[in-house]
Amino acid sequence: MIKNRNYSLDLLRVIACYLVIQQHASEFYYIGEGGTVVTGDNTFWIGIITTLCRSSVPLFVMLSGFLLLPMQDKISTFFRKRFTRIIYPFIAWCVLYAGYYVLSRGDSFSQMALNILHIPVNFGCEIGHLWYIYMLIGLYLVTPIISPWLQQASKRELEGYLGLWIITTFLPYIHLVYPEVLGEAFWNDTPLLYYFTGFFILGYYLKRFGYPSAALSWIILIVGFALSAGIFCSRIDTVPTVPELELSWGFCTVNVFLMTLGLFSLIGRLSLKGKNAACKLLSDISVKSYGMYLAHILFLNFYYGLFKSISDAAYVTIPLIAVCTFITVYIFVYLLSYLPKSKYIIG
Repeated sequence: MIKNRNYSLDLLRVIACYLVIQQHASEFYYIGEGGTVVTGDNTFWIGIITTLCRSSVPLFVMLSGFLLLPMQDKISTFFRKRFTRIIYPFIAWCVLYAGYYVLSRGDSFSQMALNILHIPVNFGCEIGHLWYIYMLIGLYLVTPIISPWLQQASKRELEGYLGLWIITTFLPYIHLVYPEVLGEAFWNDTPLLYYFTGFFILGYYLKRFGYPSAALSWIILIVGFALSAGIFCSRIDTVPTVPELELSWGFCTVNVFLMTLGLFSLIGRLSLKGKNAACKLLSDISVKSYGMYLAHILFLNFYYGLFKSISDAAYVTIPLIAVCTFITVYIFVYLLSYLPKSKYIIG
């Protein structure tokens, strides 16, 4: 165990990993054929029990900013350490999922080969959750560029940047009235505030200048959740497609920003110390969370098939699927960690 380890950050990573799994467990219940919305009570309850899950990826990004910024290593050292950890397991799991599809949905071996060759293009073999790895690579690529500025930027300068980013979190709602703003057009994907993104830098800002008060953190978390869940639930019977339904679940919306900041601040400020079994388990799950993220779809599909007939209520089956998947995939990755060269599989 690492001396003086920040267990609050471990807890944040573990929470984010679980939230990803519960989000994916929910998708069985509100996404219909062709991306249509499955209406009814289950979708309403998903809006209540799953909305917080949309803070999962922003939490991961904030953790990366908190831990990595500003870059301390040489560029070559930084890239070698980071890319070795994420790219080899990513490729390994793309290949494993291609083989999994041969067994689970009857893909041919030629389709399997095509899926493997597709890895450099997008999502490996169309396993949707792997989009995150491409984004993570992008964050690592920009880290050496922004680090010199972060080292000399004042608090006011950082707040100015973050303020401009917060303006962009209103754009998904502005687009409902004005589909194209600030230079947007079908032939221009880079409008005025296109390059402003904040969760990565927000994580660094909190490390450097501290968290909002606990009371304010609770307020912004509750407000963010209420807006995210309320907008989602109000649109269930009014929009036909999932992208429209998930308007308030967008990672770069103001309400998800509020949820994420509130949750990060409340957990990050905790003082978790000790060398007991609970802390050891927490840090071990945190270390293995990347492998768990990569592998969890295998177990998620299994538990959905196992539990879907237990109850028609999504608020019963979704947590059941998510918890069982979380526990099983941790045990699976824990066992894999004993294999030689396991870092090339689980990171």
